[in-house]
Amino acid sequence: MLFLQLFITFFKIGLFGFGGGFAILSLIQNEVVTKHGWMTFSEFTDIVAVSQMTPGPIGINAATYVGYTAVVNAGYNAAWGTAGSLLATFSTLLPSFILMFVVSRFLMKYAAHPAVRAVFSVLRPVVIGLIASAALMLMNKENFGSPADSTPQFILSVILCAASFLAINKWKVNPIFVILISGAIGGIFYGFLPI
Repeated sequence: MLFLQLFITFFKIGLFGFGGGFAILSLIQNEVVTKHGWMTFSEFTDIVAVSQMTPGPIGINAATYVGYTAVVNAGYNAAWGTAGSLLATFSTLLPSFILMFVVSRFLMKYAAHPAVRAVFSVLRPVVIGLIASAALMLMNKENFGSPADSTPQFILSVILCAASFLAINKWKVNPIFVILISGAIGGIFYGFLPI
């Protein structure tokens, strides 16, 4: 039953995941944390972080990790978890493959048609809204900490977030460099790296 639910859930996410990986994060979170309860929000936040650091599209990486974690959290062993990750990944990719196969000829023929252009012009703001939703979803206690629990951690998190945003968007610093520097600062702050 779990595997059928994984297939249906990630097929639906793949089918309605307009806007790429960041746009579907809120859909994945709603399905796997809120609706099905396959993992905690903290686990999902960790999965998003790992998905961002590993090569490949974030939505596909998240589906892979969620599939594994959901199956293992349900009490299955690691081999079944691997099957869950493959199923979630396949289910996420399948709708795109089907739609592109079926629709590509139609789009090539009618791409300049006013009705097709109107549909795409309406979808653009929706995609921006989905990406903004994913960004806001990640601005939580699990990622930033809480001033009540640890004021220094919260302040450092806000400073790193703002500095990363400025470095990437204003000064065009390579995101990999920003991730490495932020990780080093976090390691020093938590005492994992020597100062």
